Formats: sequence, structure tokens, C-alpha cells
Amino acid sequence: MSSALARPADASHASDAARSRRGPFRPERLTPARARVQIQNLTRAFRVADAVLAVALAFWIARSGGLVAPLLGAGVLLVALHGLEAYAFAHREPLIRHLLRVGSAIGASAIAVQVVVLTPLAPGAHAVTGWLLAALPAFLALHATWWAVVRHGRRIGKLTPNIVLVGATTNAERLIAAALRTGEVNVLGVFDDRAARAPEAVLGVPVLGDTKALVDHRIMPFVDRVVIAVESTAQARVGQLVERLSELPNPVSMIVDVGGDADRDAALSHLADLSGAPTDARRAMAKRLQDLAVAGVGLVVAAPVMLGVALAVKLDSPGPIFFRQRRHGFNNEAILVWKFRSMRHDMADAKATRQVSVGDDRVTRVGKFIRRTSLDELPQLFNVLAGEMSMVGPRPHAIGMMTGDVESAKLVATYAHRHRMKPGVTGWAAIKGSRGAVDTPELVRQRVAYDVEYIERQSFWLDLYVILMTVPCLLGDKTAVR
Repeated sequence: MSSALARPADASHASDAARSRRGPFRPERLTPARARVQIQNLTRAFRVADAVLAVALAFWIARSGGLVAPLLGAGVLLVALHGLEAYAFAHREPLIRHLLRVGSAIGASAIAVQVVVLTPLAPGAHAVTGWLLAALPAFLALHATWWAVVRHGRRIGKLTPNIVLVGATTNAERLIAAALRTGEVNVLGVFDDRAARAPEAVLGVPVLGDTKALVDHRIMPFVDRVVIAVESTAQARVGQLVERLSELPNPVSMIVDVGGDADRDAALSHLADLSGAPTDARRAMAKRLQDLAVAGVGLVVAAPVMLGVALAVKLDSPGPIFFRQRRHGFNNEAILVWKFRSMRHDMADAKATRQVSVGDDRVTRVGKFIRRTSLDELPQLFNVLAGEMSMVGPRPHAIGMMTGDVESAKLVATYAHRHRMKPGVTGWAAIKGSRGAVDTPELVRQRVAYDVEYIERQSFWLDLYVILMTVPCLLGDKTAVR
């Protein structure tokens, strides 16, 4: 009886221990780095919505009077919202304080409208009353919604960057303490090679292992940045860490040593980038919009073809229409990539332990055609819409893919660098001739080189060029084994 009664308490204790092991920053659920929304992009969308509403209110009020005063009120309101930092959304700012900023901006715009109506430019005192009655409830309600959206996004981990620290040092303590105060980042864990001397936790953040454990740790697809917290004066150790971490797709930074109470919260901004492409929010937004537009149109146009291929695959051989395979995505995230099945179901190779060769007996009759024309790749448009892939990027390789008797990822030191961007339905390597199987070390090196070159050069116009060149390149290629 006593043993049975003890079980719930034991389970509760285990649950508490698990929660403490997760640390103080762990969000309700971990969001992959590729799905993280940058607060700058979100606030830009808020500003556009505010501008549309302000202009719409101005024209609505102008129905019974002049347009000059309401338009001036709209302009002053938008400027005042920016000047009063109504788009800053400080991490712990209460709703009432945020709405006070918005109310102050509306008050400033009402004063501007009042000044105009007192001049011959726009007579009619009704404009002031109309503007206040329209703008006050509309913008207070809208910004209460913006505040709730930001709060929810932070709670579920979509808006706050996740980092891990290397080195259980004083710098690590300082950065964690600053993060606890400001909420600017989530510190998910600490890694330290001095296992015998490292504590179990730093200010509650768990020490998860050494740097060898970091490279393959399951938390890394959810990490936006790795931060070296070792003192910069330890140059030899820093050099070793930089070399060891260079194989990661995650960006790597280092804390520039700071000290003193004046720098308590500045620790978060004293980071020097060491590797990885710097995040460009506008470029990422443009790429995502391009992906949604091209994939959406592509699905509509290709729908009849996809239905025909699905029917042909089903009639040609027994088995499912689709083939799903786990492949590496952004930051080494494991994603499920969709294709039309081109091999016999009982001979499918989900781990790509044997790459396709000329005359491969595993490929069906229909499979030969859809592989040669790349029609088997069309279902990946759904991966693009889901945000797991992009239209243009390094082609996703199967996890554990083999080149001969060696895992392909072990043939090139910079192999994981191709995962610094979402994988693509097509890519720079494809239009440059690196298509199909990579069954020799030289082909792997060539593919990685093209992928890294693309990541360094990526732009909206380069992506558009690659998309336009993909069809003629694929149809004109009679040599690549696909």
C-alpha cells in the first residue's frame, strides 16, 4: 500500500527534476530555427496594417468635410507611434503601458487636426471629434491585438532567439543573468569540455555536455546561434573551439569581454560573429514571399500533371503513390520530404545506403520517366508551402546517405554548411550540372562547393534566375543519373 501511494509523489518529483533540467528559458515547445519569426518582420507588418487603417479612417472622416485635416492626423499618428516606441514591444511591458503609448500618439494626432481646422485650410471642428471617435477605439483595439500576438509568440518560442553557450564561465553567468532580466534571448543550455570541473547548471541553465556532444545534440536544430563564452584572452582555447564548431551549420559568435555594473544588460549586444551568414531579415522575408508565390502558382499549374503522375504510379506497380524520406533541412533539422514513388515499394531505400545507378533494377517503368523529367519532385512544393523547404537552395540529402562505404557527410569538412539555408526544390548546383547521384568523393565535394557558393551569393534575383534556368537545364541533360 505504501509503495503504491508513493508512486504519484515519485512521478511528481521526477517531473520537477525534468523541468529543472530544462532550465528557466525553455519555451512551452521548441520551434525549429527555420520557423522562428523575427520581431522586426512582425513589426513591419504591424506598421503596414496601421498605415492602411489610418488612411482608411482619414478618407471615411473626409466624407463630411475636408481631407487635409484627417490625412494630417493619420500622418502624425503614424510618426508618433514610431517616436513613442509603440513598435518596440519590450519583453515585459504590460498591456496598459503599451496602450498609454498608443493613446499618447492619438492625442498628438488630434492636436495636429485641431491646428489645421483652426486655419482656412480645412474648416470644420467636426474633424477633431470625428478623428478621436474613430481613431481612439480602432487603434487601441488593434494594438491590444498586436501586443497579444507578440506575447503569445514569445511564450511559444517563435519570436525569441534560442542560443547555447560554450564555456561555463563568468561571461556565461553574465550573459544568462542579462537574458533573465531582459528576455531578449532564450539560453537553452551550456556546453563545456572541462566536464570534471563544470557545474551541473549555470544560474539554472543546464550543462548538457562537452562540445563533441554539442555537434550532434538533438537540440541544435532549434538553436539560432552558438555563443562562445570563454574569455578572449585564452586564445589557444578559443582557436580550438572555433575550429571544432566550424562544422556546425549554426552561426557561431563570441562574447567580447565586458565588465562592471554599467554593462550588465549590454552583455547581450557584445557578440562578435565568427562563422555563419549574418541574418538578413528583409532578404529572408523576400525569399519566403517568393517561395509562397512560386509554389502556390506552381501547384495550380501542375495539378493536372500531378494527378496524371499519381495515377500512372498507382497503375504501374503495387505500393503507395508517394515516397517519404527523412532528410536534412535548415540547421540539420530532420524533415520529411515528399516525392512520387519511382522505385518498387519492396526495394525502397529510405536511408539512401545505395544511390541510384544506370539501369537500376529498383526503378519502375514510370519511375524512369518521372525521374528523368524530375516530375517525381513536384510534391516537394508542399514542403515549400509548409516552410520546410525553399524553391531554391541546396538539394536535401537523405540522413546518413552513403557514398560508397562512407557516409557522405564525413567526406567534406564543410558539408553541414549547406544546411545554413533551407534546402531547395532546385538549386545553383542543379543548373551548374551537379545533378543526380553523388556516388564519388569528388562529386560530393563539387556539390558542397556549389551549395556553399550559392548560400554566399543568395539574392531574390539569383533565385529567380535559377528557377527560370531549371527546366531547360533538366530537359537538356541526358547524362545525369536521376
